[in-house]
Amino acid sequence: MLGYAGWYAQESTRNILFYLPFQQLFLIGPVIYFYLRSLLSPNQTNSTDLFYHFLPAILYNLAMLVVFVNDVVIQSDYYFYADGKDMDLDPWYQWAGLFSMVAYLVLSINYYQKYKRALYDSISFADELVVNWVQHFLVAFLIVLLLRVLFFILNPEWGEFGNKFWYYFCFSVLYIYIGFRGYIHALKIQLIAPNQFDDRVIVNQLLEFSATADQVKLAEAKEQDDISQESKDDLVFLMSEKQLFKNPQLSISDIAEQIGTHPKQISTIVNKGFGVNFNDWVNQYRVQEVISHIDAGELETKTLLALAIDAGFNSKSTFNRAFKKQMGMSPNQYVKSGD
Repeated sequence: MLGYAGWYAQESTRNILFYLPFQQLFLIGPVIYFYLRSLLSPNQTNSTDLFYHFLPAILYNLAMLVVFVNDVVIQSDYYFYADGKDMDLDPWYQWAGLFSMVAYLVLSINYYQKYKRALYDSISFADELVVNWVQHFLVAFLIVLLLRVLFFILNPEWGEFGNKFWYYFCFSVLYIYIGFRGYIHALKIQLIAPNQFDDRVIVNQLLEFSATADQVKLAEAKEQDDISQESKDDLVFLMSEKQLFKNPQLSISDIAEQIGTHPKQISTIVNKGFGVNFNDWVNQYRVQEVISHIDAGELETKTLLALAIDAGFNSKSTFNRAFKKQMGMSPNQYVKSGD
């Protein structure tokens, strides 16, 4: 935007643009990636990780410092900037920055998918904590990168600022949108269970999320392939007779505590014995509980949402998704089918 304001037309302001690297392309990817990690799994990053990932940005800024010292302090004349072109706009830097951002977008998506799998395998209210706005943010980031590629193709000459207003406009719209999504998510978490849980803390407590991929594979290799019918029956008893599914904040740790085993063992039984993740397994009982009350005619005195809340669901949207996933139709369609 300073370029639009004509700063390149005067030497004093042009020097500010020249020697201050405004386009920190090597920073954007790592910042997004490590912000995502701190949001989903705090306290899982060490200083060594940070240093290596931010090293390209550090080196680029050091190079710009060398340029400044040489041109301004030592020679008092343009040497590196003899061609009058801002190095931030060099094609090699723009393409390298694009490659960096694409690479970190892939890392961020992989990390988010790992988080989601772990979440659905560990708690029964995963839909409320899945941080969908992060997914929206990653999609918005992808769109921005696609716009940059289109930017390169349509306007390869970076000095023509007037032809690029559409890119900055789209960029602004996308990030205003994702800002609202993040804010709405924060409000949603507070409305679900204010001051009762921190989604990040819960995930770290339940999921052993710091394990590396190799450690996870090793643990899975040691697990028994065959799940005993007795272990499955124990879980069915807890859900059917004790109706633990009615706890809206039921976690795999709660089940493990009842049986006296490790949460990882419960996860194995549910995943391999019942063929679903923990979240879907619990929701199956909740949906059947709602159906039993509908078939008993309780809709004459209660609403669908009231039945869903009594069965352990936290929200109407989660109930609707779980019901349709299991029954192949919405709750309202099911009610009408029985009329």
